[in-house]
This record gives sequence, structure tokens and C-alpha cells, in this order.
Amino acid sequence: MQNIGIVGLGNMGFGIGKNLIANGFNVYGYDLVDSNMQKLRDCGGKNAASIGAVGKQSNVAFVMVVNDKQANEVIFSPGGLADSMASGSVIVITATIGKAAVESIESRLAEKNIHLIDSPVSGGRIGAESGELTLMVSCQRNLFDSCADIFKAIAKDINYVGENCGDGQVVKACLQGLVGCIYSGIFEALMLGAKNGVRAETLYSVIGSSVANTPLFQGSVPAIMNREFSGTGSNIGNTYKDLALTLDLAEKSGVPMMTTSIAKQFFQAGITKFPSEDNQCLIKLLEDVVGVKVEAEKK
Repeated sequence: MQNIGIVGLGNMGFGIGKNLIANGFNVYGYDLVDSNMQKLRDCGGKNAASIGAVGKQSNVAFVMVVNDKQANEVIFSPGGLADSMASGSVIVITATIGKAAVESIESRLAEKNIHLIDSPVSGGRIGAESGELTLMVSCQRNLFDSCADIFKAIAKDINYVGENCGDGQVVKACLQGLVGCIYSGIFEALMLGAKNGVRAETLYSVIGSSVANTPLFQGSVPAIMNREFSGTGSNIGNTYKDLALTLDLAEKSGVPMMTTSIAKQFFQAGITKFPSEDNQCLIKLLEDVVGVKVEAEKK
């Protein structure tokens, strides 16, 4: 039985760990938050005393952190994964950290004969906990094949997007650019209807049965109507960070992304006003300007 490590047991990392355990893997986890460690223990996982302890116990280790700085610290700090994992082991970066960061990490790990799989994910907390994530995997094909059972345990849609580490980050950048634009359009459409006296339930029903329906629409509109702006698993900080990575790649590639740029500014305003809330908090910015609220009809 393979031993799998996870560094970072927040919304996403915990869900990945829980499903690996349910599928018969030994899981060793580490997180700075004690309650996250306890949740993994309650599911049958094992807590590691340090990042190095995760590395020593694991054939494959997931890195599910926020940004490239944290990923590099987890992997390359003294006693980190690069120091503690055996030659031939595998690190899977499921965080969205950008193409350049992944390419740099892969190059440094090669010196220790540790393999890297670049696999950013989509699906949020709900997808992670249900085992229905979407994976965007890039690495050598034989490496991908060797981890197939692991991926099947955590994901519904497993996409092999290229043999070059960093290809997964590029696909995620394209996806997140579109996500930002879709969110912006949803919130503007809701405000236009509300300002003109159309009930939120009507907009939800009609748009939800049209060609414009998306999982983002289905997830965000009920939360807005119920005034749920925190704890829904879609933190605005993560989306803003992803949009910044998308536009950084676009600038380096010479690709104009005008609509995505506007969406990023929308999210910038939102994270300034509501830094700890979820993506749908952006509707409150528009509500303040327009003077109406998008909410469920009171009965």
C-alpha cells in the first residue's frame, strides 16, 4: 500500500486526504493549524510532526498551499520535502502557483532525483470533499500513469494536458481568466435585474435554464440571495491571486486579455473591502453603488 503525504490540510488538502484514506491509502498530513490535523486524524489519517516527517513517510507527497513562496518553503527549506524524500519519490503540486514557479521547482528537484507532477485543480472545497475535482496534470507520461490510482481517488475529471511541467499551470491560468469574467458578468446581470424590479428568484430560474447557466452561477446566486458571503469554499483571495497569475502570464506571452483585466480590478476592489469573504461578496460593491440588494424574497 502506498504512503501518501499531504502538506496543507485546509479546505482542499483535507478533502484530498479524506478521499485518499477512503480509497485505502495510508495518508500522512501536516498543517500549521491543529484543528486541521485533528480532522485528518478523525478520518483515519496520520499526523506528521513536521514537513520532513511527511517526506520520510511518503512515496508521493501533495503540496496544497496558497502561493509559490509557500510551495518553495515546503519543498526546499532545510528539512523540507526535498531533503527528506527518497530518491525516485514524487511531489505533486496541486496549488496554483504559475508556470515559471513550477518550472523552477522541477529543475531544482531533478538534482535530487525527485520527480514533480504539476497538477492544479478546480472544483473548490465541495469538489475536494466529494472526490470530484478536475485535475490539469502535466508531467512525463509514465509518471502520470504510475499515479493513476491516486488521481482516481480524488478527482472526477483527470486531464493529462502535457508532458512539460508548467503546462497544467497554463491551462489553469486560462480557466481562471474565464472564471473571473464569468463571475463579473453574473454579478452585473443580477444588479441590472434587481434595479429594475425583477425578483432574484426569477433571474435565477430563467438564467439557470438558459445557455448562460454555469456551475459558478448555480453556486453563487443562491448564496447571494441568502446573504451568505463567507464559509462557502470560494475565498476571494484565492481567485484574485489566480487572476494575477493569469495576467502575468498573458503579459509575458504578449496576449491581450482586456476583459480579464477588468475582472481583476473588480476583484481587487472586492478584496480591499472584504478581504476574508468569498467571491460572491463582490455583489455588495455593486449594491452600494446602485442602491438595491439581490436577496431572496421575504415570505
